[in-house]
Amino acid sequence: MCGRYQFTAEQCAEIRQIVDAIQRKYGAGQWMPGEICPTAKAPVLVREGSGDAPALMKWGYQLPGTLVINARAETVQEKPLFRRSLAARRCLIPATAFYEWDADKRKYQFTLPEEPVFYMAGFFDRRDGEDCYCVLTTAANDSMKPVHDRMPLILPHSQAEQWLSDGSNAEVLLAVTPPALAVRSEEQQLSLW
Repeated sequence: MCGRYQFTAEQCAEIRQIVDAIQRKYGAGQWMPGEICPTAKAPVLVREGSGDAPALMKWGYQLPGTLVINARAETVQEKPLFRRSLAARRCLIPATAFYEWDADKRKYQFTLPEEPVFYMAGFFDRRDGEDCYCVLTTAANDSMKPVHDRMPLILPHSQAEQWLSDGSNAEVLLAVTPPALAVRSEEQQLSLW
């Protein structure tokens, strides 16, 4: 699962470049880095021509009575809601951390050791006149299992470009086991609400 994530511009040049591109494209003040919650707008990377370009999109597909923010990598190809987007509108969601809560509603922060930024696999669609994205999730790896049984599908830098550019390889990447993560308790926030 992935219910919140962090996008902090101060952490590295790679993230600052994305922020600068978003500000040039959409104007200063249209978006601010920080903790990203569902329905918020945030940068994603999409394929544009022969390269990757940042785009500002809303997190989540609004459906009658519900908001869909995640999709299971194991079943995404079977779901009519996601099938077309997965085939033609894949994106990468840059992050500096993501958060998860355990059964006792304790918040934990997960980062990729030795990497200031990582990319979560996702896809997007145009819904009600607005571009929206979903994060793909997969079974938890060993570093995540003590907190939750699901986690974002994190792609190593070496596979991130393939996710955007190679549709035939997307099915293989859906089965990637995410790398080991560093975890830190965020005891100051005791609840989801």
